Parts: sequence; structure tokens; C-alpha cells
Amino acid sequence: MRLCFSALISMVVITHGQSLGTSARTFEIDYDHNCYRKDGQPFRYISGSIHYARIPRFYWKDRLLKMKMAGLDAIYTYVPWNFHEPKPGIYEFSGDHDIVSFLQLANEIGLLVILRAGPYICGEWDMGGLPAWLLAKESIVLRSSDTDYLHAVDNWMGVLLPKIQLLLYQNGGPVIAVQVENEYGSYFACDYNYLRHLLKLFRHHLGDEVVLFTTDGSGLPYVKCGTIQGLYTTVDFGPGTNVTDAFFVQRHSEPKGPLINSEFYTGWLDHWGERHSVVATERVVSTLNEILAHGANVNMYMFIGGTNFGYWNGANTPYEPQPTSYDYDAPLSEAGDLTEKYFAIREVIKKYKKIPEGPVPPTTPKYAYGEISMEKAKTVIEALDVLARYGAIKSVYPLTFDQMKQYFGFVLYRTTIPKNYTEPAPLSSLYDGIRDRAYVTVNGVLQGILERNKMHTINITGTEGAHLDLLVESMGRVNFGRFNNDFKGLLTNLTLNGDILANWTMYPLDIDSAIIGELLSKASALKTDNIPSPAFYKGSLAIPEGIPDLPQDTFIKFTGWTKGQIWINGFNLGRYWPARGPQVTLYVPVHILTTSQVNNITVLELEHSPCETGKCVVEFVDKPILNENPGYVKEELSFNKGSVL
Repeated sequence: MRLCFSALISMVVITHGQSLGTSARTFEIDYDHNCYRKDGQPFRYISGSIHYARIPRFYWKDRLLKMKMAGLDAIYTYVPWNFHEPKPGIYEFSGDHDIVSFLQLANEIGLLVILRAGPYICGEWDMGGLPAWLLAKESIVLRSSDTDYLHAVDNWMGVLLPKIQLLLYQNGGPVIAVQVENEYGSYFACDYNYLRHLLKLFRHHLGDEVVLFTTDGSGLPYVKCGTIQGLYTTVDFGPGTNVTDAFFVQRHSEPKGPLINSEFYTGWLDHWGERHSVVATERVVSTLNEILAHGANVNMYMFIGGTNFGYWNGANTPYEPQPTSYDYDAPLSEAGDLTEKYFAIREVIKKYKKIPEGPVPPTTPKYAYGEISMEKAKTVIEALDVLARYGAIKSVYPLTFDQMKQYFGFVLYRTTIPKNYTEPAPLSSLYDGIRDRAYVTVNGVLQGILERNKMHTINITGTEGAHLDLLVESMGRVNFGRFNNDFKGLLTNLTLNGDILANWTMYPLDIDSAIIGELLSKASALKTDNIPSPAFYKGSLAIPEGIPDLPQDTFIKFTGWTKGQIWINGFNLGRYWPARGPQVTLYVPVHILTTSQVNNITVLELEHSPCETGKCVVEFVDKPILNENPGYVKEELSFNKGSVL
């Protein structure tokens, strides 16, 4: 260790682009001197995590430049499989999904890349990045040697890895190392044949020169099941950890080679109903300084968290979904703002390496556009003809989302009340079968809510033949642990007053396409009123004239609204839930706004809106609110994923 570390201190700083066209580019592990070697020279990276899928392509360059100017050598980024293959054999690699352009941009800026290729990533992302269509075989064992699972993995990696092979460091690209799987030692399967299969698969597509590695928690049980020969072992741990003890765990698997913390936690994740996680800057910089003093390589998770746009947030068990914001209390905020933590980390890095000269790109300006009047458009039931564009599915008993090939969003389940219930009768979900939240209406009038792990029974009234509807919402699939085979919808039968309900008609809803196609205005023209029921509300934002540099980023606030989803100009910003908190505002990046015409705002309110009794507005503000109305106060943070999640 000391030989390599002293060489690191005294060597002339060499950028990773200098050897292009002059000599062979190499990146390898030097086991004799306990370090990496890049182009033959001792090398230690200081890195930060950024997830291209959580940041609009419009802002990739801004965020990467800020990371470069902090003194980082490299970035870590996950590849979410489900982000790129939404249906079997259907691939998305353009726009915000263009991973090749993202990696090329990092290369142009002068950042190396450590790629976390999966197939499983965790990352507080829906189903840990695994596509929900894998659940078509209900008995499938994910992250194992199950042949159906491996077949899908082989097909996916056969598409992804050839793209990465062209971007490897030795081929002129930025990718110096590739992670295989993720924190496998925290998974129940402990299937070494699965890891061997992945090792062979990655070597087949990427060759023998690239560094392949694993990451696990800094405890011996995690590295026991998460590592095999041929994949270099790294560990992860957060501020306040005994650094010597944590690296001792890595040394248990790797007696020689570079010390690496692949996830040094700069903050922590959030859940709905908990307080926003904040980790003191002093704790972060103290442990970071200690890691670097050990001569270790480090990746800060996260350096910028970004946003779970649309339906991409994950969940933990017992079931706790994450909010739309993935701010993470990181050095760069969700909106890319420079923070006190950013500059404090930069000062620590200065002690160990020369950082780039010149100004740091500034925080992007934000603008408070003010209140926007909203108007009720249609209830979900009134809009069924345009929302369920593929028609209805009939079954004696309810089907799951996955059986209907509806992998995100909402399904409306409908049956009829079999006899008169003038007195309240219990509507019950057997065995906690709601996945994840059901908004119950009788003839369009909201009766109550059934929710996974929280509310299994409500009382309803109704007449024989009345429509009993359950609008069921998937709130994000489990991303960590053994239960990420997270089926959605109604998993079990429902009973009314003890009798099983049958003869269901199910409507998978394609809300995004209806909004993008401006079809809601063409929905059935039934009478709308202020009776509480899941409904759409519409409004428009005109960017003010005569003010320079508009439009700008902003945040949207939902005073008086309860829970729902919002789209601006057809872009799905994500879920709002101020009634539960802690997140109150949603980030609105500038690229989705336009000055050439009014900006269309569509809100799906699932419970109660302020329009029913008072001021029917949403408000654009210039500051985020991420820590308000928490329903639960979190205990002191722990940074060991294996024990927390």
C-alpha cells in the first residue's frame, strides 16, 4: 500500500486523455502495490455517483461539469435494465435513455466512468432495475440460476454490453471498470453459479482486460455470498464507520489490491411519511478525509441524486415507497444546486490532489411563477373510454397488473354490488392483497382507501347492481431484499360482508398516452361535480413576457391537495403526496417548459382536492420543500443497507 500511495503523492498528474494516440491505454489492478495502474502509473480515483436516468439529458453536462470541478476523477452510474427494455425485445436508447451519449459526454469532460451494469442495481429504483415483465413466470427466482431469468439476462446483456465494450478505457472510452450485479451478499439466494454465469457473460462481451468487480456491505456475511474468484471485491459504508474495520472486511476477500469504498453515503434515502434524511456535512467530510488518508479509492453515493420522474421510484420492506425526489442530501441538490456540502468536500479533495482551475458552474436560477388556477376536467370513471384504449379484460376473479401486462401506474377494477347494503358492510382484502393502494368508489362516489400493510378493510354502502370500482395504484416495486418479485394490483380476492366478490371487469389505464395525445378533452361528456372521486384537473401556465432569461427551473407546490400524479406538457413529473410528506414540492426542470404557447398542466388527484371546498390552484415557487408534515420521525441513520432496508 505505502509504495503505491507514496508514488501517487509524488507523481505528476496525468489526465486520462493524454495517452490517446501515443501509447496503449491500460487500466488494471496492481496487486503487488495494492493500487490501480492507469497507463502504467499508480492511480487512485475519487468518484461520485450520478444516475443519468434521474437527470434530464438537458442537464447532463451541467451536472457532470460541477462534478469535475469538485475535483472528481470519475463517476459511478447505474444502468437500469427496465429503463431501457420496457417490454421484452423493445429497447429504448434515445433521448434521456441514451446511455452512450451520456458516457461519451463524461469522456469529453474528462471524467472516467465506473459502470454499474447490473442486471440488478437496487438504487431505490423500481424493482431494483429489473423489468416487471420478468414476473410473467410467477415462480421465477430473480437473481439466480433460474433458466428463464438467465435467458432474459443473456438477451439484455447481449444488447447492452457490446455498446459498453466500444467505450472501455483501452478502446479510447471512459469506462475503467464494470460492476457485476450489486450487493448480492444481501440477497437470500447466495447462488454462486449465478455469479459465475454473469462473470462468464461479461467476459464474453467485454474481454479479459476490463476490471470487473462486486460491491457489498462492510460485513463478513455480505462478502461471503456476494463475491467469487474473478470478480474484485469492494465494500460500501457511510460516515461514522470505523474505516479500518470496514476495509478489513474487504481484505478478508482481497488480501491485496486497492482499497475501495464503492458507496460512501453522503446522505440517505427517504420514504413517504418519514422525515427527510439529512446527514451532517461535518460527519461526511471527516470520514471522507479518513478514507483518503488510507490511500483508498472512494465513490460518494450520491454526488447528485436527481428525481424519480414518472413511476420510477422503488420501495423497501416492510413496504415503504420512496418519494419522487431523490435529493439524498447530496453535495449537489436534486436540482443541481451547489451546497455547503459540495464545497466542504471540494476542500477535502484539495488536500489529496490538484483540482481543476476556473470557476464552478453556478447554481441554475429558479423562478416563482405563482399561483395557477385549476379546473376539474373529468373523473377517471368518466374518462375510461380514452384511458383504457386497449379495452377491458374480464375474469371471474381479479387478475394482477402483471397478468394484464400493465407494469406501472393504474388499473380500474370493476364489479357490481350483489345485493342492497343500506347499512355499512365491510369490504375486505384477504391476506393483505392490495398492491399497493386502492381508491374505492360506489357509482363514482369515493368510499375509502385500502392500502398495503395499513388498511385492509373499509365499510361501504350501496344498492344491488351498483358499480363497485377500485382504482388500484402501483406505488413502486420493492428494490431491495428477497421480495423484489413484487406483483401489483389485486393479488387476492375481495370480500363484501364476508362473501367473495366475483365477475370482474378490469381496465388497464394508459394515462400518459391520453395526456400526451390531449385525449382527456375528448372523453365522455358526463356530468362532473364536486363529489370526491379520483379526477383530472387542468390548468395552464403562460411564461411572463418582458422578464429576461425566462423560462427557468421551478418547483410546484400542492397546497390543499392530497395525493396524485402531475404532468406538464405531457411530461410525467411524478407523484405528489403532501398529506403524508415529507416532500411537498416537485422539481420542474426548465426544458419541459415553453414560451411559444401556454404550458398545459394536468393533475390526477386521487383523493381530495382543494377545488371541492375552496381555492383551486397549484403554485410555482422558487425553493423546494422536502421536509414537511412527516408522519413518522426517523431514528438515527444507519448506513448499512444490509441491516436497514
